[in-house]
Amino acid sequence: MKVIPLGVWGGYPKAKGANSSFLVIEKDYHLLLDCGSGVLSSLQHVIDIQDLDAVIVTHFHHDHVADLGVLKYAKLVQNQLHGKKRLSVYAHNQDKKFQEWTSNDDIQFHVLTETKEQKIGPFTVHTQVTNHPVYCLAIQLEGLEGKKVTFTSDTAWKDELITFASGSHLLVSEANLYQHLEGKIPGHLSGRQAGKLAHDAKVGQLLLTHLPHFGDVNELVVEARTEFNGPVSLAEVHQTYEV
Repeated sequence: MKVIPLGVWGGYPKAKGANSSFLVIEKDYHLLLDCGSGVLSSLQHVIDIQDLDAVIVTHFHHDHVADLGVLKYAKLVQNQLHGKKRLSVYAHNQDKKFQEWTSNDDIQFHVLTETKEQKIGPFTVHTQVTNHPVYCLAIQLEGLEGKKVTFTSDTAWKDELITFASGSHLLVSEANLYQHLEGKIPGHLSGRQAGKLAHDAKVGQLLLTHLPHFGDVNELVVEARTEFNGPVSLAEVHQTYEV
């Protein structure tokens, strides 16, 4: 399994950047996790739009769905040029925005359900509700060889995430806060808390994403290492992480 960050920023993208999102590849199947601002442009540095097989949306904040609208236009144009290939988009239905989405010949929408194991291409998908101001799902992908990658999505601390991420070969955790802001801003983890989650869940490697726009983001790695002794780094756009 390959995990490729397409963006690393929370809230909005920095210049020439993109919101936190990941392309996950297993064999010839290409799955996009979240589709915020700048993601569609970044995606095309790695694969053609028509090579994308599915998208998972963790929640409906703009920094996770902003590019879905233009992705619909992209599929319309590409299907006109190169023949039909329907894209599957998976999201929970606990937000009224999901009811506004309608399937067509280009995109088909599917419900992603909490705690229910689902198959998406070669992946076995598990979900866990996070601690966030809106309904949001952490995602765990298990590949064909049993390798597991867990994405926290947006969340503050939640004990259930320890069990959910337990034994993951790679934990991709948000780290939108510095330690001195713990408990002061709802819905997000600090670098230290991401490290604690990685330690308590006994994961193999920790990758930090959904980064803040202030301070020195390298301090998030320093914080995480106070709790977690394994490999930890900031997610690097277009870097391939083999799992």
